[in-house]
Amino acid sequence: MHIWQPEPGETLLARANVTFATGAATRVKGMRWFRDIERNDIQGELPGWPEGPVYTPRSTGTSLARKTGKGGLMALGGAVMAVLSSAGGNLSGSAFSDSGSDAPDDPADEVEDFPVMWAAPGTLARTLPWQLDPGRSDDERYRTHAIVTDQRLVVVGLPFHKKDLARIADEVLWETPRSAISAVEPRDFKHGRDVRLTFTDGSWCRLRLLSRDRFLRQLIRIPDLIPLDSLTQGQRDAVDDFLATARAADLSDPFVTRLPCGRFRVESLVPSELSSFFGANSRDLLMNADGSEVEPADVHPDDF
Repeated sequence: MHIWQPEPGETLLARANVTFATGAATRVKGMRWFRDIERNDIQGELPGWPEGPVYTPRSTGTSLARKTGKGGLMALGGAVMAVLSSAGGNLSGSAFSDSGSDAPDDPADEVEDFPVMWAAPGTLARTLPWQLDPGRSDDERYRTHAIVTDQRLVVVGLPFHKKDLARIADEVLWETPRSAISAVEPRDFKHGRDVRLTFTDGSWCRLRLLSRDRFLRQLIRIPDLIPLDSLTQGQRDAVDDFLATARAADLSDPFVTRLPCGRFRVESLVPSELSSFFGANSRDLLMNADGSEVEPADVHPDDF
């Protein structure tokens, strides 16, 4: 096994399963495109990329027929969910929970077209690896993960074995310093798992992540990491209690982030729970400046 590790002095913050996103609106469902700034298809221009599928958006008439036919399936799906709920199934809070929206953020890029790369010649988005594309990479045998540190964003590829999710053999496919990323924006249309990364050269990509919230939390702003030895005694006691009660067989060294609202997040990754399917798992504590744990009723958006 070979598991990617940060350099000395670099802090590993998050690791999540990632691919290029996939269209969800009826006209572009199951499709994606790679565009230049004139909206031309550029997938044939990307260096080293193998041939991939060529998509054509569905006509309005076809889209309407598909949407009408889907009504019965949606009703059946609702009935199944109701049965599962009545049987005691917990359908919320999972990595696959639906936090999406029926309202598109950008109809031109989510309903009429679905670019997952928008890049002029010579820009950073054109250097992204083809393995991120579900149309070119076999997810039955291979997965891609995004790794976030306090210094860079890394994409690794690894073989996927359904019967042994703990088998990790990382190959670095791409990386960029955080300074090359100018914006990180959630895209909630339909699935609520997409992110748009915009680079400082104006190019961008749209990615889909299984653990989007953790990825966003660590990448959306440069973390204000606080050394453990600079914590107050009350804060340090809270960290010690957190580590003692985290319910994990093993924990990495905790890192503490000061949030814009003045609170602190303590987080430790769990190496034994690293999965080729999901990525990294973690335990975390949200505490006030005095070290007291933030009650669920007092959590607000800045905490995320």
